[in-house]
Amino acid sequence: MQTNPVTLSGTKGAADGRRSIPSMARGDRGSRGAVRGIIPRSASGSDLPHPGPSVENLVTALAQSKICQEYLQAFSEATGLPLVLQPAGSWQLPHHGSRMENPFCALMAGRSRTCVPCLQSHERLWQHALQGSVTRPCAYGLWETAVPVHLGSQVIGYLHTGQAFRNEASPQHFERTQRLVSRAAPDLDVGEVKAAWDRTPVVLSRRWDSLEALLGIFAQHLSLLSSQLAMQNRHAEAPAITRAREFIEANYSERISLGTVAKVTHTSTFYFCKLFKRVTGVNFTDYVARVRVEKAKNLLFNPNLRISEIAFEVGFQSLTHFNRVFKRVAGQSPSTYRSQLPMA
Repeated sequence: MQTNPVTLSGTKGAADGRRSIPSMARGDRGSRGAVRGIIPRSASGSDLPHPGPSVENLVTALAQSKICQEYLQAFSEATGLPLVLQPAGSWQLPHHGSRMENPFCALMAGRSRTCVPCLQSHERLWQHALQGSVTRPCAYGLWETAVPVHLGSQVIGYLHTGQAFRNEASPQHFERTQRLVSRAAPDLDVGEVKAAWDRTPVVLSRRWDSLEALLGIFAQHLSLLSSQLAMQNRHAEAPAITRAREFIEANYSERISLGTVAKVTHTSTFYFCKLFKRVTGVNFTDYVARVRVEKAKNLLFNPNLRISEIAFEVGFQSLTHFNRVFKRVAGQSPSTYRSQLPMA
């Protein structure tokens, strides 16, 4: 299944005039063979996650949200690099045809043999990004970053930057790249390749590290938003569930029981329990736990608060229970999560 990357500017695929990859569209035997050999393992049933249509729609909704629109503009103005929200399982080139596409990358994408290393590099990048944000060079020596966006514990997409150098490229670097290009496409004009290569921006390593940290924070916000959208879109929300959400949001720091919330919504405990699970997709206890963990994540940004203080502040009655629930929901302990924050 082929999915298109969704730009954070709110346009996607052919709708924004993106070009298809010419060598793949021609249908010649060599192009088909090349593409078949480099489709990521998700498309052939292996390692990379390949979400269904509902998750792809969720990624689209995330990309069209106001926070994504604003972040893209700020990121592009600050770095000069494009940024897309790439659905997990996609094998499209993330930036191909976009206004800010790297000229060298656009040239390589024009032919199947020079495009194959790009797609293979992206697959490796996304494989590494399943475990967290990663910055790696592509086959041609240009650097790019991918940061995972989650729905719960599932990776549903990646924030994927455009390509740049981390230091000024040396003549030897171009010579190595040109040899690789020449083997794949001997008819490509060296002068044209060099001109496109020279237009690649330079983002020094220290600055790139800072950008990666900022992308990580933004990915966390998108992950929280994805959970909210998934719950909202699963079913049309009944008034009782809306009241329950509001009550939990206002009282998460206190003891909250299923019976208490059922009374607030004027339903029986049995009916409310069934309705809540059907509408939100999670049971009542898990929902409350997720709300508390998200509140705790925000408080962990404050270095003056001890983890034990945060646990009680968000409604947990013991530090042990807090640590166990936080790790189950967030995939890591509170202390590990805090150590990865920029202020740490």
